[in-house]
Amino acid sequence: MSSIKAVLRKKANSQKLYPIALRIIKDRKATFIYIGQYIKQIDWDNKNCAVKKSHPDFLYINQLILNKKSEVNKKLIDAEMETNYQSVTAIKSKVLNKKNEDFFLVSNYYLNQLKNRKQFHQVDIEKQRLQVFKNFIKKDTFNLGDFDVRLMKEFENHLSTKRNLSKRTIANYMITIRTILNIAISDFSIKNVSYPFGRGKYQIRFPESVKIGLTIEEIKILENIKDLTQAQQYALNAWLLSFYFAGIRVSDVLLLKWTDFLDNRLHYRMGKNKKLVSLKIPNKVIGILSQLEKNEETVYLFKELEGVDLDDDRYLKTRIKTATRNFNRRLKMVADKAGIDKKLTMHIARHSFGNISGDKITIQMLQKLYRHSSITTTILYQSNFMQQDIDDALDKVVEF
Repeated sequence: MSSIKAVLRKKANSQKLYPIALRIIKDRKATFIYIGQYIKQIDWDNKNCAVKKSHPDFLYINQLILNKKSEVNKKLIDAEMETNYQSVTAIKSKVLNKKNEDFFLVSNYYLNQLKNRKQFHQVDIEKQRLQVFKNFIKKDTFNLGDFDVRLMKEFENHLSTKRNLSKRTIANYMITIRTILNIAISDFSIKNVSYPFGRGKYQIRFPESVKIGLTIEEIKILENIKDLTQAQQYALNAWLLSFYFAGIRVSDVLLLKWTDFLDNRLHYRMGKNKKLVSLKIPNKVIGILSQLEKNEETVYLFKELEGVDLDDDRYLKTRIKTATRNFNRRLKMVADKAGIDKKLTMHIARHSFGNISGDKITIQMLQKLYRHSSITTTILYQSNFMQQDIDDALDKVVEF
C-alpha cells in the first residue's frame, strides 16, 4: 500500500522560502511531488501538515494542498488496482505525466513560482501573454507534445500582423513559452514534450536596441534651466540625482534614505541584485539635497514612499510604478521647456551616464560603478555608447 502526506522540504530557494510537497511512500521508498508553493519555515505546522494562520494566504494554500492530495490519491488508487507491480518512481511518473501533460497546467505552476518570488508585475505580464497564446490556439488545454516549429512561426506571424507587436515584444512571448517547456522537462520530468526551440529549429532573435542618452551640453541645460514649476523641479532633481550617482535605477532613487548619506558618501543596497554600493557624494548632489524637504519625521529623500510598508511587495511596486510615471510626465514638460528633442525619462539618466562615460572611463571601472556581476554585461550595455573608436576608424578611411 502507498501513503501520501504533505511536508515542507528542507532545501530553501534563493528567497529563503521552502517548498511544500506531497510525499508518497511505497515499499519504504519515498518520492515527492511539489505543489508550486513556497513559504517560510516558521509558517509550517509539522503536526497538522498544514500552513499556519501566520501566513497571509494560509486558507488558499491549505485548500490547494487538500485538492492536490485528493487528485494524487485518486491516481494512487488507480495505480494500486493495476495487476502489474508499480514502483514508487513509476507511480510518480504516472501521476505527473497524467496531471501535467497540459501546457497551461505547467503555466499555472510557473505563475505560482513568480508569485512566491513576489514578482507580481511579472505575473501580470506573463498572464497576459499566456492568454494571447490561448486565444490564438483557441483551446483551453494544449498538449506539451503538440508544439512544433510551424506553430511557433504561425504564432509569430499572428503577433506581428494581427496584434502589431514589435520584434522585441514577440521575442518575449516566445521566451515565456520556452520557459514553461523547460519547467515541464526539468521540474516534472515529462518525457513527451515537443521542444521547438534551438539550433535548426525556431530561434528566438532579439533586435538590436537603440539606447540614446543626453550629451554634456544637454545636461548642462537641465542643470541651469529656470521657470520650472515646483513639481517639475522635483522630478528633475530625482533625474539629476540618478545621473550623478552613475545612473542608479529609479526604484533605488525612491528608496534612498537620509540616513544613507554618511561621511560624505552614499551607502545603499541595490534593489535589483541586492549588492551594497558606496559612492562619494558629488558636489552637485549637495545642491539637490538642500532643495528637498526634510524634517524630524522624514525618512526618504523623495516623499513617494513615506509610510509605505516595504514588506508589502505588491503595493510597494505599485507605488514605485506610479511615482515613475508621474516623474516621466513632468520630465517631458521639462524637456519641452529646455528645447531638448530627445525622450527624457528617469531611465534615460542611466543611458546618459553611459553615453558620457563611454570614452572617458575604463570598462573595468564602469563595471564597478554599475555593479554588474560580469564584465560581459557591462561591455554589452556600454557598446551602445562607445562610439569614439568607431568614429576615428571611419575618419581614417573617408577623410582623404
